[in-house]
Amino acid sequence: MNSSTALLLGGSGLVGGYCLQALLESPAYEKVISVARRELRVAHPKLEQRVLPLETLNSLELPPIQDVFCALGTTIRKAGSQPAFRKIDCELPLAAAKHTLKFGAEQFILVSSVGADSKSKNFYLRTKGELEDALKSLPFKAVRVLRPSLLLGDRAESRPLESVGISIGRLLQFLFVGPFRRYHPISADLVGRAMVSAAQANGNGYFVYEYDSIVRMQTK
Repeated sequence: MNSSTALLLGGSGLVGGYCLQALLESPAYEKVISVARRELRVAHPKLEQRVLPLETLNSLELPPIQDVFCALGTTIRKAGSQPAFRKIDCELPLAAAKHTLKFGAEQFILVSSVGADSKSKNFYLRTKGELEDALKSLPFKAVRVLRPSLLLGDRAESRPLESVGISIGRLLQFLFVGPFRRYHPISADLVGRAMVSAAQANGNGYFVYEYDSIVRMQTK
């Protein structure tokens, strides 16, 4: 693949930080543009930082880009309400996806969630599924969706309920077999790096990666 420009949304988060590392290491990209609310504590010759409220992304001028990596996400508790959560986890990523098409974006790589389904009764999973469905209708050559379960890694902010879930998941790992393997807790490092690996895969269309396929990408 010829060297190209990647755009990263959410590089200050857990998965986004690992995705950024992988992008900067990858020979597939000669430039990496990070759009975030605050400056990242990363310096690299390939990295260009744009610090701005994500709500204003639609006014952002960009160079020609090929791949867009989206690791935006929050919790309802941190967002403060369901509408605020939906804005961050659905509306902003979708608006960003539409905007990047104006600059030639060919692929959109998204971190979603295992169980995402626009028909789910669970608000969190329904919101994730609605974003996935909306992305399918956009004219990208490829949309690649990673659906991890509980993420393992050190977060900057505290998420008590998630920490409890991770602890339980580690104790009950032996249960994650057969159809339940997709719920296996997974390292955020693996997910972030798998985003970049997925972008190098062949084929146009809509692709979903869950636990096993995310892990397999680390051996390629």
